[in-house]
Amino acid sequence: MRAFLDRLYDGAAALAALFMVALLAMVLTSIFGREFGFHVRGTDAYAGYFMAASGFLALAHTLKRGEHIRVTLLTGRLRGAALRRLELWALGLAGLLSLLLAFYSVRLCWQSRLFNDISTSNDATPLWIPQLSMAAGSVILFIALVDEWVLEFRGLRRSGGAEQPLHNE
Repeated sequence: MRAFLDRLYDGAAALAALFMVALLAMVLTSIFGREFGFHVRGTDAYAGYFMAASGFLALAHTLKRGEHIRVTLLTGRLRGAALRRLELWALGLAGLLSLLLAFYSVRLCWQSRLFNDISTSNDATPLWIPQLSMAAGSVILFIALVDEWVLEFRGLRRSGGAEQPLHNE
């Protein structure tokens, strides 16, 4: 199961990287279009879709690598059982919030597909297509938070304490 979850997080991160490259391609297309006098419809909209896809798909991988911003004002002072209880509470709350985000993201995507909702921009893209990445990223983040909660509960979670350098500074 561990290998599958790690592949899931890494696969989502690889997709996020591909969407970041696609974002670069859209921005460059827009720049070159202005410079050389041509216009490709939808470059701005697709740049936004690719940026959102990249952000959402990278969330779980970022969490698993300890790269999310943490407020260590309280956790840096706690030790032992108190720290463990706080971590379980925080991961549980984050898991609940990510479950809500995942549920409503999937529901939004489903409803956009059901109602044939399309972009109001000149590209007229069916909105369920770019919303898929938001839904998938939210679901994978929920899985990662449950994974972290279970690891913390079992005492197997690697967490950055005060002795480790922070990756987000």
